[in-house]
Amino acid sequence: MKYSIKVNEVQGNEGNIRGFATVVFGDSFKITNIAILENKETKELFVSMPRYKSNGVDQDNNPVYKDICNPTTKEFREELYGNILDEFKNLKERGKSQEAAEREAVEMPEYAIRVTAFSKDSSNIRGLASIYFEDSFIVNNVTILQGKENLFVAMPSYKTKKMDENNKPVYQDVCYPITKEFREKLYAELISECEKQLEKAKEINPQTGKPYNRREQIQREEQEQAEQEKSEKKAKQGKKAR
Repeated sequence: MKYSIKVNEVQGNEGNIRGFATVVFGDSFKITNIAILENKETKELFVSMPRYKSNGVDQDNNPVYKDICNPTTKEFREELYGNILDEFKNLKERGKSQEAAEREAVEMPEYAIRVTAFSKDSSNIRGLASIYFEDSFIVNNVTILQGKENLFVAMPSYKTKKMDENNKPVYQDVCYPITKEFREKLYAELISECEKQLEKAKEINPQTGKPYNRREQIQREEQEQAEQEKSEKKAKQGKKAR
């Protein structure tokens, strides 16, 4: 996967945060707030991906934090984290911000999406989605919301210390598309998939007389996929026979 890395050092911090990194896949999708931390005992540096506080607690009743996004394979995790730490070491040696130019790209990254659509009267959330980049990196907590007229996409974000003109907290996206072309393409696919699932959810199961539940929807999708693959296989066999 092609990507670029930019790091910045945190000065005068009493905690274990030593810096932050930003990663851009291709030249189209940015991941921010990647922390570079120092182990207090060993003094070794390590990478921590952006996190959010979940509703769960651990055995000591402390809140459980989960990664918003992270590498999905050991190989890519070791590569990415190693490059981030290398860039940070180079930064400290040279005393300035530096970007890995050899990893810059000029194309959209390859990706796949997974959407789980649902509708509740008490919420404007219509679906949750994940984005997979080349089977190596996943972005979770992408939300599809119902606006006044249309659905729209909200990327994972965190609350800043700033307030808007209405005295409400300002939120900053953690990861997001940085080009208009990629943003429009990605958001359109997410919304389209969500709308398809919401429409399917309205259909009535003739056996129960009720709308299909999520498990039944998955079974239907798997059956439709199997029938499509069977049809494609039959068509290929027909062409060979000719």
